[in-house]
Amino acid sequence: MSYAAAPWPPSLVGTPAVAVIEQAIERSRLSHSLLLHGDDLGTLVGVGHAIADRLLNPPKAAARFNVKDHPDYLSLRPKGKSRIIPIGRPPSPEPGTMRDFLPKLYVTPSVAPRKVAILYEADRMEAPSANAFLKTLEEPPANTTLLLLTTRPYALLPTILSRVLHFRFPSTVVAVQTDGWAPWLDDYRAWLGRLADGTPTDKRVIADHVFSAYGLVARFSAVLDFATDAVWKEQKEKLPDDLDDAEEEAIQTGIANGIRLRLFAEIAYATRAFALPRLKSGDAVTRRALTTAIEHLEHDTGLLRLNLNEAAALESFLLTSLRVWTKR
Repeated sequence: MSYAAAPWPPSLVGTPAVAVIEQAIERSRLSHSLLLHGDDLGTLVGVGHAIADRLLNPPKAAARFNVKDHPDYLSLRPKGKSRIIPIGRPPSPEPGTMRDFLPKLYVTPSVAPRKVAILYEADRMEAPSANAFLKTLEEPPANTTLLLLTTRPYALLPTILSRVLHFRFPSTVVAVQTDGWAPWLDDYRAWLGRLADGTPTDKRVIADHVFSAYGLVARFSAVLDFATDAVWKEQKEKLPDDLDDAEEEAIQTGIANGIRLRLFAEIAYATRAFALPRLKSGDAVTRRALTTAIEHLEHDTGLLRLNLNEAAALESFLLTSLRVWTKR
């Protein structure tokens, strides 16, 4: 089987975090449990696979494997539309559950010097799963490295956070390129400009602001659907043939969730870019409006991760924006 080393995400090569990890691996002093967090799951996956590759395929290894094909690689990720990591039913838990996963951590490595286990979207552990996993962190298995990947570290149990070494990695994702998105952002910034021009007193002006907001909501849903379909068609061709319907559905849901979070992140960037020239001029009203708007957007983005409909989240944010940007 051909072997291709897993690279670090290009923008992270040579950064302090990567340098520290590489040195720790070289000296065999890497912590047994690492929390990799940031604002983009794809970046975290790239980092996790790069770490796993260096642990599972050391320079003098007799046999080398791609990370996901390595006999000593384990993974656990959210399942189904609910996107949770379930605990599983005893005494015979189904695959993809915490009870099925944990005993495998204690099996002696078969090829590499140690095993590597990755928990994708670790914040999606339901409470019983998190408590069961915590016990493993308290008494970690020998010769095993645990990598927890999450964009929501604050959603993990404090007791889990206290038992892992934290590394934060910034996003390496480029702007979303899909039909209709650039015009959407242009119209959003233009809408903010009309709001910030002053307090509307004419009912027709107020109605225009409201109708524009709902137009943005409708167009956002269309952009998200188009982008998700395009990425899914591309990714589906690369999936293994032996995936069952539940696994395929989980991957498709993960793609949709990832794209909508990227879109919401770009709304935040667009809002800050709109406000920057006004902030430089010392506009106190803009400073207050920007702070409130971004806080509300972050709150609504958090609710997205709890399965709030993206149209409802965006509607809430835009109506709040209408209020705060026109307030004088």
